[in-house]
Amino acid sequence: MELSQVKIFSERLLLLPTSMKYKEDIFREFTEEITTYMCPRSPQDISDTELFITRSLENLRKGNELILVILKKNSQEFLGCTGIHRINSKYPEIGIWLKKSAHRNGYGLEAVSILKTWADDNLDYEYLIYPVDKANTPSRRIPQKLGGEMIREYDKTSLSGRVLNLAEYRIFRGAGG
Repeated sequence: MELSQVKIFSERLLLLPTSMKYKEDIFREFTEEITTYMCPRSPQDISDTELFITRSLENLRKGNELILVILKKNSQEFLGCTGIHRINSKYPEIGIWLKKSAHRNGYGLEAVSILKTWADDNLDYEYLIYPVDKANTPSRRIPQKLGGEMIREYDKTSLSGRVLNLAEYRIFRGAGG
């Protein structure tokens, strides 16, 4: 499967492999506030974003992960990023972030749902892992609505130095959506 050609869409959203075309959007929108409940930190400089995109494309070419931009289908407005890490494992990890102005529109659930459907159709996996900070209630609803079950809780220090209190969900093939 040629991951660089992946296009996933729903009624409202289009998911495409990340590229340098979106570096300004990612740099501007991946703020300290957005990363509050995430392991990565916000970029200090545009070169941090360029490095993220370069590494994402390298891992895409190697078939290790699929990092996608989330766009509004009708306007191509940038909304955020989503992806699947460890794509060839039995337990890939799925993640998402949305820019602040895109919150509370159901885009997160919609994006993860169509990405999970793509994974069901294209990957050989047992379940998807979805780690989320316990304090991030809107993001916790995503795996819950997709039939995910919380399997463990643990603390992890983010690259910003914050201690995250993570709940890890398993979302099984065919569940939810």
